[in-house]
Amino acid sequence: MKKSLLVLAVVAAFAPVLAQAEAGDIVVRVRATHVSPSVNSNLGGQTDASYGAGTSAAVYGSAAAQLEVDNNTIPEIDFSYYFTKNIAAELILALGTRHDVNVSGTGGTINHSLGSVNLLPPTLTAQWHFMPDQTFDPYVGAGLAYVLGMDRSLTADSSTLGGAQPIRIDRNSFGTVLQAGFDVNLQDKWLVNFDVKKLWVGTDVELNVAGGGWKKIDSLDINPWVVSVGFGKKF
Repeated sequence: MKKSLLVLAVVAAFAPVLAQAEAGDIVVRVRATHVSPSVNSNLGGQTDASYGAGTSAAVYGSAAAQLEVDNNTIPEIDFSYYFTKNIAAELILALGTRHDVNVSGTGGTINHSLGSVNLLPPTLTAQWHFMPDQTFDPYVGAGLAYVLGMDRSLTADSSTLGGAQPIRIDRNSFGTVLQAGFDVNLQDKWLVNFDVKKLWVGTDVELNVAGGGWKKIDSLDINPWVVSVGFGKKF
């Protein structure tokens, strides 16, 4: 009996350790992140409000014209700190995510491709981990996102407006975040992660016609879905 217990103790001592979280742990993850904007635009209505009724139809081809923002996939790194084995704070950092911006609709005198914007979206969430001591460790979270427009210049190339006219978006904007995901705890404190976030982020878009001053032409809600997959390690 004593020999059996000794064998079990030796095996347990040398068995690989799963990446189960404890208070004070830091987790570093590297992920591939797909950003898919769910855009709510009021380009036609706001342009008419700023420049007069009929302007949006003449320029964009439709009074219901909207801005469209395309998807992008980027590398991302994040850091989590565990206050307890159930409660963690996660800071998500990423390279700038570049998105092409277009105007919907047909006709009009504008070039419907306006260019691209480069946005940096650091995000901080608080997480609740349901089963931190298990191989499968699901969690939910909520927090804030800060979106910094590093390259925010667009161009409306329109004969009605007198050629190429500059467009800009707000440099800074804040938004709320909801999050859900799971870690799969592996040996030697490694883990695999899958994560989904929904951000609610809005910004103003302005146009400067012939240098006559900036006027608002849209209240653009980007509201992206952010889906990530990657791996990490606890320290």
